[in-house]
Amino acid sequence: MIKIIKVIIPAFNEEASIGKVIAEIPNIVSEIIVVNNNSTDNTSEIAKNAGATVLFQPKAGYGNACLKGMEYISHFGSAQRPDIVVFLDGDYSDYPSELTKIVAPILEDDIDFVVGARVKELREAGSMTFPQRFGNALATKLMKLFFNSKFTDLGPFRAIKYEKLRALNMEDKTYGWTVEMQLKVLKKKFTYVEVPVKYKNRIGTSKVSGTVKGAIFAGVKILSWIFKYSFKK
Repeated sequence: MIKIIKVIIPAFNEEASIGKVIAEIPNIVSEIIVVNNNSTDNTSEIAKNAGATVLFQPKAGYGNACLKGMEYISHFGSAQRPDIVVFLDGDYSDYPSELTKIVAPILEDDIDFVVGARVKELREAGSMTFPQRFGNALATKLMKLFFNSKFTDLGPFRAIKYEKLRALNMEDKTYGWTVEMQLKVLKKKFTYVEVPVKYKNRIGTSKVSGTVKGAIFAGVKILSWIFKYSFKK
């Protein structure tokens, strides 16, 4: 049976990269949804011209953009709703062509959730900043300690069965989105795997790791989710 796959790409001022990202997404995807998170450049126009569905989310925040994409999908009838939703950043740091690797465990082994793990041997030099590496290591070690998790990364390139995504009742509006998803997958005992993916230097400056304020805020959000769930029954 052919599976319907939709991709959600949050994007804030990604005019230099969004067209490249869209162009390299494999044609097994039925719809590419770019959520313009109040960009001040030509992100929307470029994404639309590249064939994507473009939504507008004026409320700042990575989670807000992802939630907007999910809201859009929820309005489809059952015959048009996706079987799988893929989340992918718009900065061209991931390799969109690897989407086939990301969805393979769901299609072939009926896994519920897949994270693209940015392993050291496949990362371009400088592609992950020290705050990113440190934050990932700390968060995943705490997840292992509290939840016996096997996650090694909070990578944004990920795929999940749509019905499982709905069951997570996602709520984080900003930088805690990725860790919230992984914690809820653990809590609900969904099946999951990591797939090693390549990672390169992004186009432009990161809105999170590229600033001290962004890195600190992201770290606080991630840790708050972990400790919240470690004490939640």
